[in-house]
Amino acid sequence: MTQRRALIKQISKAARAADLTWEVEREGGNHTVYSLDGVRIPIPRHTEIGEGLTAAIRKQAAEKLGEGWWR
Repeated sequence: MTQRRALIKQISKAARAADLTWEVEREGGNHTVYSLDGVRIPIPRHTEIGEGLTAAIRKQAAEKLGEGWWR
């Protein structure tokens, strides 16, 4: 399990390093939708996020940050 805030912090740090925008697009009931330089990434509002979903979110972010950016 991955902590939600750790995942958001990880993407934020990588976006800053790549000089990309990372901002909250909207707050939904069950998800917060972020925009990573135009790519919408919904992140569920749970303290912990399962490994499969974490991998899917990282894959979405890889469109802008590049393959394997989290390693």
